[in-house]
Amino acid sequence: MEIHEIIAIIPTFFDSQTYSTLIPEPITIQSHLGEFAALMTSICWAITALSFEAAGKRVGSLSVNFIRLALGFVFISLFTLAYRGLLLPTDAPAKAWIWLSVSGIIGFTLGDLFLFQAFVVVGARISMLMMALVPPITAAIGWLFLHETLSRQDLLGMALTVAGIALVTLERNPGPKLVKLAHPVSGILFAFGGALGQAIGLIFSKFGMGDYNPFAATQIRIMAGILGFVPLFFVIRGWDRMRSALRNRGAMARISLGSFFGPFLGVSLSLLAIQNTATGIASTIMAIVPLLIIPPAILLFGEKVTLKEGIGALIAVGGVALFFI
Repeated sequence: MEIHEIIAIIPTFFDSQTYSTLIPEPITIQSHLGEFAALMTSICWAITALSFEAAGKRVGSLSVNFIRLALGFVFISLFTLAYRGLLLPTDAPAKAWIWLSVSGIIGFTLGDLFLFQAFVVVGARISMLMMALVPPITAAIGWLFLHETLSRQDLLGMALTVAGIALVTLERNPGPKLVKLAHPVSGILFAFGGALGQAIGLIFSKFGMGDYNPFAATQIRIMAGILGFVPLFFVIRGWDRMRSALRNRGAMARISLGSFFGPFLGVSLSLLAIQNTATGIASTIMAIVPLLIIPPAILLFGEKVTLKEGIGALIAVGGVALFFI
């Protein structure tokens, strides 16, 4: 073969396809950003629950609710200004405004009103365990009104979640009744009302948001939640208590902490988690709040957690996990 013929075939030998077979593929390192963000979300929500419990016992749950929404709105508005270039969700369609507002009133005003009162009555640990009912309640609402199907695994998950919560909230009664509530009835009902409000609010939020920006959607929900509290404060004449709460430095420090880690950072990290891993994986990791909240509840509030309660929390979280496997 002549030298010029050898030179002629060199470019074809080193074309992109041939060259790629000569160089080994680069070693890729799997990213776990989504899983890490989901874990951080659950930690944020645990901090939020404990912060609001402590603040609510100082100044009342109603004042805590209103102030944390106002602070959360400031945090997320500054974020959307930097992220979207819009301080307010002025680009939202009418459908989003209507249904997200309904979602905000049901979830933030009514649901959280019950939940924060539950923090005061039975504490954040039992309240957040009751919030594990949100996925089963949401699934049941979807089945009843949206004609969504439930698999046997879904039904098993619902049963396990309810069983775990029952193990924690019920205890044997030596009297005529076989069982009795291990915690105040009012606190359990408040926590259940919070779970119900969150579940219904989630349904309306999903329907109203569509493909609209989730951060801006959260702004609309928060605004509706704030407006929902205004007439309530006039009816019960709660503005004096609000002013008293604003002057309580200890309560304000805890409310500010909970507002930062809840409506702002917790929501942001949950969205980051969903963007970078499967929704089911993210939701399962974020459902471990009832377990994460046990150690600080013991150390900070001196709560006594029995083995039965620990096992019940683990069973309930396992039931939630079945929804996403």
